Amino acid sequence: MFKKNPIFWWASIIFVLGLILFAITQNQIFILAFIVAAYLLRSTLASLGIAKKYVDERQMNLNYRSSNIAFVVMMFACVFLAGHLMAKDDHTFEMFLMVIVIGIATKALFNVLLKKNFRETAPKIIISVGLLMTLFASISNIDHGIFSMSFIMNVLPCLFVVGVGITAKFYPRAASIGMFIYSALLVAFMCRRGFSWGTLGSSLIFTFPLLAASLGLWWEPKNTSEEVAG
Repeated sequence: MFKKNPIFWWASIIFVLGLILFAITQNQIFILAFIVAAYLLRSTLASLGIAKKYVDERQMNLNYRSSNIAFVVMMFACVFLAGHLMAKDDHTFEMFLMVIVIGIATKALFNVLLKKNFRETAPKIIISVGLLMTLFASISNIDHGIFSMSFIMNVLPCLFVVGVGITAKFYPRAASIGMFIYSALLVAFMCRRGFSWGTLGSSLIFTFPLLAASLGLWWEPKNTSEEVAG
């Protein structure tokens, strides 16, 4: 199925490096990580448009279908394992919940980013992240009542993100700077709470898309530059 092109040899080298590190350290994580990297190298490069010339249309179609099925199976496996650990009152189930949320958020983010019209898609990312943050903040503080000061103070910063996303189409540079500063403050706030799987997951879910969107808003579209030059 896989032709012996440069990607095949790169994947083979990665796999051999994993075997060597495993032989030296006797740590199974190395062989596992390098096997995953070698196996997914071709499909990842093709999906990012980096090595399309080494992948034909049939391979792309098969990869698209198999990847979607694998993603669904992995999500349900994580839900099952999280439920199993939750029933045993083992709080490591939070790691599986983070995998689920990060996986879904990453898929949604790249569905937008791969369109490559960053100035247009960045506001959609900001609004989506703001709504997701609002949902999480509302669920976490609903016990205090929707009119309580605690509920309002936790939800307002999230609604601020939504507002920035709405206005980003009209003031992209200002929104870009605002989202960059907001992301930095969010990371600082989460770091002050101490390391936990919840903190790490929240940082990845919220700050990475916001930083990507802030860079996208700063990116000048090619067609606009050409029109100005003309």
